[in-house]
Amino acid sequence: MSGSMITVIIVSVVVVAMVVGLSLLTLSKGYGYNHTIDPLPDEEKNKEENEKDGEKKNNQ
Repeated sequence: MSGSMITVIIVSVVVVAMVVGLSLLTLSKGYGYNHTIDPLPDEEKNKEENEKDGEKKNNQ
């Protein structure tokens, strides 16, 4: 084997190792992300109405 062939093999192995490492890092960050869900508009409206009703009862 010539020296340039060994260099190409070494560079290729390093590139493959970096791609695998970055893929694993990305996957672990993706699974660690906590998703949030916005409330439905109807639920938000009902919650506000319930809070208003509660304040009215407390004031009476």
